[in-house]
Amino acid sequence: MDVFEAIRARRAVKQFDPEHRLTDEQVTQLLDAAMQAPTSFNIQHWRFVVVRDPELRKEIRAHGNDQAQMTDASLLVLMTADVKAWQKEPQRYWRNAPPEVAELLVNWMGPFHEGKPELQRDEAQRSIGMAMQTLMLAAVGMGLDSCPMIGFDHEAVAKLVRLPADHCIGPMVAIGKGTKKPWPKPGQLPMSEVVITDRFPA
Repeated sequence: MDVFEAIRARRAVKQFDPEHRLTDEQVTQLLDAAMQAPTSFNIQHWRFVVVRDPELRKEIRAHGNDQAQMTDASLLVLMTADVKAWQKEPQRYWRNAPPEVAELLVNWMGPFHEGKPELQRDEAQRSIGMAMQTLMLAAVGMGLDSCPMIGFDHEAVAKLVRLPADHCIGPMVAIGKGTKKPWPKPGQLPMSEVVITDRFPA
């Protein structure tokens, strides 16, 4: 599928076929696509929690406004990120780069992040966002539907998956075979409202 077709075809689908299954190869293909998303300093903050346990999915749904896609979709991925990934053997993120490039960026990584907890979290969440969109577009390319979700008790779900203290939690994504077409797009803003040339008006 053409990338522009995939972008326009991606919609948040709410109803999924609970009998539909993905093969392990398909799951790997989707996650591998998500891992191609860019990250600042190539830190690759994202940690994809693939929720396979049906009982755990039910518990998540209980903390997620009873959204059926949390249990019915073929795949449920909780998007999390390691906020402190910049500290953890940063040289491994640049092991295949020319030595002078690796040294420059690895040495810059610490001063860029040190003492800036809001920046660290922002960078982790930005990485989550780019990986999540990549994951959903990959799903479209494979003939699948998806639904990003933030409507859940983040603290409760973090406890359910034993999220480490130095990680943050983002949205979750349900992927599978939709059983009902989504509504028409509810109201796209005009480009003239969202695109600013050079500066905002004085």
